Formats: sequence, structure tokens, C-alpha cells
Amino acid sequence: MNFLRLPFLVKLTLVVISIIGLGYLLALGQSILAPFFLAFLMAMLFLPAATFMERRLRFPRSISTMTSVFIMLAILCGLIYFFGSQLSDFSKDLPHLRDQMTSVFGNLQHWISKTFNVKIDEQLDYINQGLNKLLSSSGVILGFTFGIFSSGFGFIVFFTLFFIFILNYRRILNNFIVTVFNEKHKASVQEVVTEIRVMTKKYIFGLCLQVLIVSILCSVLLTILGVKYAILLAVLTGLLNVIPYLGICISLLISCFIAFATGTPSTCVYVAIGYIVVHIIDGNIVLPFVVGSKVKINALFSFIGIILGEHLWGIAGMFLCIPAIAIIKIIFERVEGLKPWSKLLGEEEKPNKKKKSYKISKNITLKEMD
Repeated sequence: MNFLRLPFLVKLTLVVISIIGLGYLLALGQSILAPFFLAFLMAMLFLPAATFMERRLRFPRSISTMTSVFIMLAILCGLIYFFGSQLSDFSKDLPHLRDQMTSVFGNLQHWISKTFNVKIDEQLDYINQGLNKLLSSSGVILGFTFGIFSSGFGFIVFFTLFFIFILNYRRILNNFIVTVFNEKHKASVQEVVTEIRVMTKKYIFGLCLQVLIVSILCSVLLTILGVKYAILLAVLTGLLNVIPYLGICISLLISCFIAFATGTPSTCVYVAIGYIVVHIIDGNIVLPFVVGSKVKINALFSFIGIILGEHLWGIAGMFLCIPAIAIIKIIFERVEGLKPWSKLLGEEEKPNKKKKSYKISKNITLKEMD
């Protein structure tokens, strides 16, 4: 049965059922699919290094794979050590932070008392009730913390195993994708797979480069403003910037909070202005130049992707949704019947002014000739 010859309502029904079924399977397989997709992205990033070790250094496939794993784990351990050491230093400023917040909280209480006629004693009663409810659920909090730790450890284990398998058996996976299609389409499928692999690798590398550039810009900004833990906040901003729009807002709030706790209120204003400038530079210069406009996702579907990613896979889905949409857009661009969908996901193409002016001048000359 030819799908294109079916009535529109039948095709729409099949598409909706397929989307609902796919979404259910994605939510059901979160613990496996999320580390698998992240391992696939990292495998594409480490693929040139593994290929170099196999072709130039004559390493066996297993040795090149394990070397890539050790490099990746060394980078991950370095990040964990960096954040751990910075957070331990930050804990030393907690008394100053407590004094600063106590002063602000006192001023806020007096303002609420004058504005809404709510006595300070009543405000303290409301706060104590909330704290009692929070402390009474300490078992739930401990269980939630243990669940996060255990799920995070399981995520890292599955991610490492999938990374090893994808790098080690990449030729088998490639041959399967090519041979699963008809024989007459084998050459075109191989070409599409190669282009997707190359563009995905470039996109992931560009994304990492964007994180590095944003981290450097924020580090310079916060250092000039004299904000403590400038490098920690800059690296955190670069990593959160992977989440479009929401990431920069979250990092802005965190940086302003630290700047207020360790500095002056005017520093918060300068930090906010500086982050807005960095976001403008990143969106208009860094992102188109480094990542490329071909895989750039428009704001509407970026926001939809973040919501769906968080709903399906939680925090990991918020980070992975944009690379997933970018890969889907790459596939749509290579399939003839899906090119309109790739344009829907991408940015609006700017009209060519030269061609437009040429057409106008051509029409004018034709009218003059008439």
C-alpha cells in the first residue's frame, strides 16, 4: 500500500499515532536512551582521534577505543575536581553570605510590613511553618538525594559502556544502516550516512567550541568586575549555555546572586548588563560562525524542544534536545520529501537583495521597452 495515496485524514491519523507511540517509547526508555544518545554524540566527537590512532599509529580498534575512553574520563574527572575545589572554596564565604542575606531579609521584612501591613512576627510564623514542613519530610529529601546519586552513577556507567560499544562497533552499525535499505538505494544511503556523520561531528565540535568561547568571555567579564569565583561562574555559564535562552537566564541569576553575596548591589547590575552583551555576541557572532547556520534551530522549536526534553528525560533532556533537533534537521535536509520540515526547524532565510534589485530593475527596463 502506497502511503502517499492514502486519504489525508488517514495519513494524519497514522502520523499522530506514530508520534504518540514514539514519545511513549522515549519516556519509557529514559534510563537507556538518554545515556545512549549522549554516548553517540561523544563518539562522534572522539571519532577523528580514534581514526587517527588506528590509521596513523596502527593501534588496534580495541586499543584506540579504550584510549578514547580514558581521555574522556580524564576530562570528566578534571571537570568534577574543578567544580568540587571551587565549591569547597565557596563554602568559606558562607558566613559572609549569611550576614548579607540577613541584612537584605531584614530590609525586605520592614518593606513588607509597611506596604502590606503584615507584622514581622506573622512573617516569621509563616517562614517557621514552611521550615517545619520541609524538615518533617527529611526522609523524602534523603531518598530523593540518594535517588539522584544512584541514577547519576547508573547514567555514567551506561554512558561509558555505550561509548565503548559505539566506537568499537561503528563499522557494523554503519553497514547495518546501509544494507537495511534496498540494493538500488545503497549508494545514496551511504552518502547520506557519511554526510550526517560529518555534519554531526562538526556540529558537536562547534558546540564545544561555543562553550569554550562563552566561558572565556564571561571569565574576562567577571574578572574585570571583580566578582569572586569568576572562573567557576564562567565555566558554569558556558555549560548552561547549551540550553538556549533558559541556560543564560539561569546562569545570570546565579552570577548575580554570587556577585551580590560577595560584592555590592551595583556589581549585580553590571553583571546583568555584561551577560546580556555576551548573549548578544554569542547569538549573532559566535553561534553562526562556529556552529553554522545550516544546523541552527529557530527559537520556537528550541523552546518546544527544551520543554519536551525536560518532560521526557528531565535535566538530561534539556541538554540533549537541541543536538537531537539539529541531527533531525540534518536528516530532513538530505531526504527529498522532508526538506520543508528542515526549513521549518531552521532560521528564516534572508532574502537576497541583489537578486531582488535585479528583478526590479529588469521589470523597469521591460516596462520602459514596452
